[in-house]
Amino acid sequence: MQIPYLGLEEITKDKGLFAKQIAAEFIGTLILVLFSCGSATGSNAVGDEQGQVVRIALCFGLIVASLAQVLGHVSGCHINPAVTIGLVTGGKVGVVKGLVYTVVQILGGVAGAGVLRGLVSEKLRGGDGLGATTLARNVTPAQGFGVELFITMMVVLTVFAAAADEYNAVNVKGSAPLAIGLSVAAGHLFAIPLTGSGMNPARSLGPAIMVGSFANHWVYWVGPLLGGVIAGIIYQTVLKAPSPKVGY
Repeated sequence: MQIPYLGLEEITKDKGLFAKQIAAEFIGTLILVLFSCGSATGSNAVGDEQGQVVRIALCFGLIVASLAQVLGHVSGCHINPAVTIGLVTGGKVGVVKGLVYTVVQILGGVAGAGVLRGLVSEKLRGGDGLGATTLARNVTPAQGFGVELFITMMVVLTVFAAAADEYNAVNVKGSAPLAIGLSVAAGHLFAIPLTGSGMNPARSLGPAIMVGSFANHWVYWVGPLLGGVIAGIIYQTVLKAPSPKVGY
């Protein structure tokens, strides 16, 4: 298994490239929160909860797939501290770069929620909540923590298999960005009725700040981050593709 490393050279070797990478992570997380949390607002008829769940899940999945295509070649398109910590745990990204990415993602998430606040009236259905994540009635914090852990773990496993594993990426059938986006959509279809499907601490923090709602907010940090760590360990110890044989 590849183990975590400091990776100071990742940010000092080519400062111009690193500047582009952190700009990409900021812009990507901003757009993610703006579009995906924006899908939770609007004038849907009351009682159309199932249709709303599908709408939100598709928006999350499609915008992640789109951003992965746009930003993947620049920064890897993490746009999620849980993905970053998973890749750090699996030795794909250095600790220093991971910390900088996380800070930038948080700032991007808050900025995205701020832009959404300016674009969406509080009088619209969902406009007062901006997609803020909350536990459903009769879902305990422990259960919410478990849901957030598993949906994030699945996404990070998909990121490893489709993009971060250099020996497996060449064998991926179809589109890696789409595979990642579909895993995000699947997690939301499952978790929206239970936890609102945070899956991303930066995505949860932005709306929480804008609407001042922090009930059980730890669930949306500890669950996804631990899910990312577990995914990194599982993939690198159990699921990692073997290196190709050289020679005879």
